[in-house]
Amino acid sequence: MALELAGSIGTSASLALRLGQALFSVASLLFMCLGVQFYAYTSFCFLVTIKGLVIPWSLTLAMVDAFSLFVKRQSCCQAQIVLVIVIGDWILSFLSLAAACSTASVSDFMVTDVGTAFCSGKMCSRFQLSAAMACFSWCLSLASALFNLWLLPSLCSL
Repeated sequence: MALELAGSIGTSASLALRLGQALFSVASLLFMCLGVQFYAYTSFCFLVTIKGLVIPWSLTLAMVDAFSLFVKRQSCCQAQIVLVIVIGDWILSFLSLAAACSTASVSDFMVTDVGTAFCSGKMCSRFQLSAAMACFSWCLSLASALFNLWLLPSLCSL
């Protein structure tokens, strides 16, 4: 039997992390899409694309966690499955960090250096909220990636 690490796949903490990732990603996407002109900036389009990948990934793994909790057994105890999840988590985590940072820097530039020439105050604040939600989503994504990475060696030794 593999070590049951809090936050690793198949636990209630993992379910909470995945639902939090999805919730913050949806919030980031909604704040970004409320501004009609988001498609004019590459970093905003990048954020929308990455969040479009993170949401189904997180919800799918949340369903796996919910199923594991419902059946009361760890469904992903094979090293190959956990390895795929770890690789997917790390890739999406780094892409989420890049998207959140680029969105934050562009929206900060639009507010401080350019002023209202590119966006109104309300639209710029939506972009900033979207970047903040993307950062929160990234924090949860990194946490689940680290927990599953920590679980992987115990599965490989079995």
